[in-house]
Amino acid sequence: MTRTWKPLAFGVLMALAGASVVGQAQQPQADVILTGGKIITVDEKFSIAQAVAIRGARIMAVGTNQAITALAGPNTRRIDLRGRSVMPGFIDNHAHFQEEGAYWMIETRLDGVLSRKEALGIIQAVAKERGPGKWVFTLGGWSPDQFLDDPKPFTRDELDKYAPDNPVFLQFTREAYYLNSKAIEATGMEKMTDAEIQRDAKGRATGFVDGDRVGGRLRNASGVLKNIPKEIFEASSTKMLKDFAMAGLTASAGGCDFEDEYREYQKQGKLMGMRFMCFRTSGGQGKTTDQIIADMAKLKYYDGDEWQDHSQWGERFVNVIDNVYDTKPTVPAATWNEWGRMAKAVASHGIPAQIHTTQEWTIEEQLKQVEAFAKEVPVRGKRWGFMHMEQVTPNQLERIRNLGMYVAVNPRGVISGAAFVRRFGERGYAMHNMKAIQDSGVLWGFGTDAFEVNQYRPFTTIGWAVTGRLLGAGKGQLVMKYPISREDALIAHTRSNAYILNRENDLGSIAAGKLADLFITDRDYLTVPAGEIYSLKSVMTIVGGRVVYDAAETTSTR
Repeated sequence: MTRTWKPLAFGVLMALAGASVVGQAQQPQADVILTGGKIITVDEKFSIAQAVAIRGARIMAVGTNQAITALAGPNTRRIDLRGRSVMPGFIDNHAHFQEEGAYWMIETRLDGVLSRKEALGIIQAVAKERGPGKWVFTLGGWSPDQFLDDPKPFTRDELDKYAPDNPVFLQFTREAYYLNSKAIEATGMEKMTDAEIQRDAKGRATGFVDGDRVGGRLRNASGVLKNIPKEIFEASSTKMLKDFAMAGLTASAGGCDFEDEYREYQKQGKLMGMRFMCFRTSGGQGKTTDQIIADMAKLKYYDGDEWQDHSQWGERFVNVIDNVYDTKPTVPAATWNEWGRMAKAVASHGIPAQIHTTQEWTIEEQLKQVEAFAKEVPVRGKRWGFMHMEQVTPNQLERIRNLGMYVAVNPRGVISGAAFVRRFGERGYAMHNMKAIQDSGVLWGFGTDAFEVNQYRPFTTIGWAVTGRLLGAGKGQLVMKYPISREDALIAHTRSNAYILNRENDLGSIAAGKLADLFITDRDYLTVPAGEIYSLKSVMTIVGGRVVYDAAETTSTR
């Protein structure tokens, strides 16, 4: 499917024309200029410039201090970078951000907390702030393994000590759950007989639950995520977007659970710090494959605006259980044939697709199906890709390249890497094999799948990719033995993801004519020690030419 590109706004065209035709007409003035810095453009040459000018929502010019200063007028806002770096806004090619926005103020986020003592202090503080009986709750984005002082799982008694009067429910991805006594009582867990509930020698629940089959039931039983008031949704989503801006995160693709709500807020000029490229399918509960295929012709893509659009089919055709930790189930050949039939229909309509797959065997089965129908209906040029891909092999990467597909890497090893090594041994150190992916010639980018199964901060992801260490910290546990360069990691979170979202004409690099989505870093990404990359932050983030975060004016939360 070919995107129909909208022409640049008249003012931008005039600005670009004025920059090249000196003296023929009065040159339009920039609204904002940033000078005296290090502009990491992430263009095809990975060029470094000194300054950048913005007019309206787009970048007017990139170049030397002298050239950019010449574009300023009496009303131009001038930002002296004082040697600081500027980078294009980060893009996440697969996440669940709108859903998380509803819960952001309800959750107790532990993303990036490197100390068990600090984590327990946060839990204690939240319990006191909310008052007795109120839930202390988190859906994910963290792991006990990230605590440098003590990486053991939390215990019931420990959580009771720090929050004796509050139910505490802590979810590690969808693999482990930690509850205190109040939460066990509130969910009825003590009376349950499921084997996944760990018990001590006396038969008392320890507070640990293994896996999502039971953990998901307990999560629902808590009732925490039900009936969220509109005012909480708006305030929570606003705070989440501020935190994203502090992380330099400005665009994403994935499910848009609250698409209508966001669109209404955006009409009011609210929730404007993030661009959402939404999945769209013709699937639905109770629909047959024939019905889904018949309804594909009605689907429209790229029918939105610069803030919210529909970019691709995602993330499944036929629902095959594919959790990276699961033992391989028996999947009938007929199920895979049904998968192939639906996938072929999507390709026949020219619809871009991002396909869920994690384990080697599911990657293999799906590859076989695509290879079979691609002889008749090619996917090359249709922006098709596989997402997650923890166990992809070099052979599979070669076949993916031959099909003209991309890979959306879920870097969950940044929090789950230690669990991978415990479960899979030496193979766990290659989940993912980032060097093999980079060297394969396949276009690839990062898609965190946040928030339940991963953290959201791009610099934390990049720190892991460059060092191979948990959370990217210099002292974190080595969990991945095949790191890549910081340049390649940055491209994967910017320019490559712009292509995956079909927005490379607008996003992904700092270049004249593109949308002005960029941020100023607190330290230089290209020279800071590798072990410190994970802790980099934005001091100012600009989206569509507007400042959406300024460290001098804004406070943020975890």
